[in-house]
This record gives sequence, structure tokens and C-alpha cells, in this order.
Amino acid sequence: MVQTGTTMPAMTKQMQDCIEACMNCHGVCEETMSSCMQQGGQAQMQIMRTLMDCSETTRMCADMMMRRSPMSGEMCAMCAKACDMAAEACMSVPDDPQLMRCAEACRRCAEMCRAMAGVRA
Repeated sequence: MVQTGTTMPAMTKQMQDCIEACMNCHGVCEETMSSCMQQGGQAQMQIMRTLMDCSETTRMCADMMMRRSPMSGEMCAMCAKACDMAAEACMSVPDDPQLMRCAEACRRCAEMCRAMAGVRA
């Protein structure tokens, strides 16, 4: 049975933008993992591990914000850290356009998540 009289806090523009950045980052990480798998090699495997963490964290972070979880602030802080790590890993191969695209998506998501968590870099 649905409870009446309980309202969820309104979805702010900042929250909507952060959710969008998380979902975009998730998608770009997934695409980049596919690209890394095609290229193979030990360096690509290390990057993929970081991208897996980032991909899962961004998806979970967006989900938690959408359902207004009371833990979403802490999740945003963790997501920012995962995104920073993924951006750094992607930057290790600066001549790969897909990895550079991924690094940019990760940086944007990290910035948005830090703002949502109230954490400064």
C-alpha cells in the first residue's frame, strides 16, 4: 500500500544535472571498456578495472539520487573518487581518442558529484 502524506524532496536542477552526468559517464565507461577489450594488452586491462569501478559507481549513484536515498551524499563523494581515478587511468594513454573522451566524461561527473556531496577537490 502506498503511504500518503509523505513527500519526497523536490528534484533540484543540480541533482538532475548530476544524474545526467553520472548516466553519461556510465555509458562512456561501458563503451570505453569495449574499446579496451578489442585492443587488449596489460595496460588496457588495468584501465578496464578502473573503468568497471567507475561504471558501476556512477550507475549506483544515479539510482540513489533518483530515489532520494539519504545516503546519496556519501555515494556522490565515493563516485567522485571513482571518476577521478578513472579519468587518471584514461589519461595514461593520451593518444587514444576514446580514452580522452572517457576521461572528460569522468572529470565532469566527478565535478558534479563533488558539488552534490559538498566536497571540494
